[in-house]
Amino acid sequence: MSRFLRAALLLCLLSSTAMAQKGYHIQVEAEGFQGDTVYLGYYLYDKEYLVDTAIAQNGKVLFEGDDPLPAGMYLVVFPPQFQFFQLLLPEDDQRFSVKTHFGEDMAYDLKFEGSKDNELFMEYVLFLRDQRKPAQELQQAIQAEEDEKKRKKLEDKMEALNEKVSQYQKDFINKHRGTLAATFVKANLPVDIPDFADIKEDEERQIARWQYTKQHYFDNIELDYPAMLRTPFLHQHIRYYLDKLTVQHPDSISASLDFILERMKPAPETFKHYLVRFLNDYAASKIVGFDAVYVHLVDNYYAKGLATWTDEEQLQKILENADILRPLLIGKIAPDIKMETRDGRQISLHEVDAPYTVLLFWDPDCGHCKKGMPDVIDFYKKFKDRGVEVFAVCTKFYNEKDKCWQFIDEREGMELWVNVMDPYHRSRYKTIYDVRSTPQIYILDKNKKILSKRIGTDQLAEVMEMIMKRDEK
Repeated sequence: MSRFLRAALLLCLLSSTAMAQKGYHIQVEAEGFQGDTVYLGYYLYDKEYLVDTAIAQNGKVLFEGDDPLPAGMYLVVFPPQFQFFQLLLPEDDQRFSVKTHFGEDMAYDLKFEGSKDNELFMEYVLFLRDQRKPAQELQQAIQAEEDEKKRKKLEDKMEALNEKVSQYQKDFINKHRGTLAATFVKANLPVDIPDFADIKEDEERQIARWQYTKQHYFDNIELDYPAMLRTPFLHQHIRYYLDKLTVQHPDSISASLDFILERMKPAPETFKHYLVRFLNDYAASKIVGFDAVYVHLVDNYYAKGLATWTDEEQLQKILENADILRPLLIGKIAPDIKMETRDGRQISLHEVDAPYTVLLFWDPDCGHCKKGMPDVIDFYKKFKDRGVEVFAVCTKFYNEKDKCWQFIDEREGMELWVNVMDPYHRSRYKTIYDVRSTPQIYILDKNKKILSKRIGTDQLAEVMEMIMKRDEK
């Protein structure tokens, strides 16, 4: 046979082998399972989703498909109690079999064939299980022991056991570096934090530890590793970073989101999922001022063409929404609006001369306004002599404007502040202030800078008191 024919035959065999290996083929046998259906699922964020269903015969099922599944950690789920075990699905190793005995402990009885990653992961899981019992026994003994010397010996044993586990984990990662199993094990190891013993003040030392932790929190978690997206722990780590390690201020949260997203960019699917998730989370946030995070994401990712998956119509809506919110962010000067008093006199918001101005949008037919107006009246009586004015905008138009003044006449105290309306909507205040529901409240300083907004009528006095105390410092 000529060298050309041998090479052509070899190429043909290689191509046939590659075609045969395409897709996923996972054989599962759960001895003792009497059901007729088994599910294959995966993790995403803080939830689980089904990707395949197979019919079981005597506890045996086959999950298969022509296209490979995205890499990650998957679940094999057995209804009706939805007991399950986990398995790893590497990008290039999706043809294997697994056997177990159906029951509560089946996750520790898995026998894999044809999957190096799953064999390694089971080795790791079983090692941790074997260390759990002695650790629990030592912990109970330490708590019960009253003799200081004996307790110290027990604590030394516990420390030795922890060191044994730590060393095993390090060895496992180094020995199997590059495998899905080692990458996932490493992702769940805590970051080694220096003790900063050279810092004498305890508070400064704690701050230094927090700053180090925040900077290095993802050292062990490869955010650019595509398979990390479909795990039960990635979202947990991200939420901990954002909720516990990040100061809950829009600027700090925005910086933390940038820190995370920058590291996700080499993994396009992960970057896409989390940018969309973050945008939706902060668009729906009820926390005052967090709309600034939404605007930051729009300005720095969507407006710059980094959300390439977004269709033109949806992108335009997102950009327009950010344009509406941007001038209404806390710290911005509130847009001026010219309104009309009951006697037809023109007055603008910025004409109100007071150290603090409460901008209130309300509607006489709004149930929440009716219920909350007594709170506003009580608030004004308490704070009007402390430099607070209320600029109350009734949102009815010309054909219903009498309802505004009738409502005011029927409630003693409302006549004390500035009551206005714009019957022909010439100021476009509903668009400018994004008034989609009422009541809506903004607190402004003497320069009409927004200090707080979108708070409840029952919170108004408390928030104003906090603002005044802060300004006194």
